[in-house]
Amino acid sequence: MQISDIIAEINTICDSDATSYPAADKLRRINSGYETVASWLINADGNWTWADTNFTDFSIGTYTMVAGQGRYSFNDKFLQIEEVQVKDKDGNFVIIRPIDQKDLIGNDPLTEIYETNGMPVYYDKETDDTIRLLPAPSAADTTLTAGLKVKFKRTADLYTSAQVTTGTKEPGFASPFHIILAYLASRPYCMSYKKDRVAMINAFIGDTTQVPTGMKKDLLAHYGR
Repeated sequence: MQISDIIAEINTICDSDATSYPAADKLRRINSGYETVASWLINADGNWTWADTNFTDFSIGTYTMVAGQGRYSFNDKFLQIEEVQVKDKDGNFVIIRPIDQKDLIGNDPLTEIYETNGMPVYYDKETDDTIRLLPAPSAADTTLTAGLKVKFKRTADLYTSAQVTTGTKEPGFASPFHIILAYLASRPYCMSYKKDRVAMINAFIGDTTQVPTGMKKDLLAHYGR
């Protein structure tokens, strides 16, 4: 379903048009719904990792490290880190393991336990977009140039206003479920102006209870396999 079809479906659900429901508002809410779906899929995928099919590159980032620098920040589109690799002094990538302060017995900070620069053996996810290598890399024990590789899950490839004008871009998940974006974008509008339609929209989406129903249930079942 192309973005033009999604917008047409919104107008049908809401009995709206470009005046009563402006294009900018539709775009904002379609993208909000798109990110909601992405969060469902990232947490539901089974043997295969979901990635938005509109991205033209793999969800792997390679970065140059700095000797003695342990902390590295990434793009805010990174939602979950799947794997971190560091290149050793011989130029071979080595997978390092995640660690957290709460995993340790005792009160010694991780940064003190691993205070001597060397070949990182762990990474600590400090915030949603920042990790700390432990220990910090040294020039003698690692290959700094393009020596940090992160495999990650990321959010959706969101729509731009130009893509709405073109009207041909499709959501980057399975096509039988594209229509859910129309319902997710219709719900806020109907909550304000068409309250009698909200129950129908909620039933179709199926995300208002702890156990998913409706299209959300089918979507998660599809990607859970």
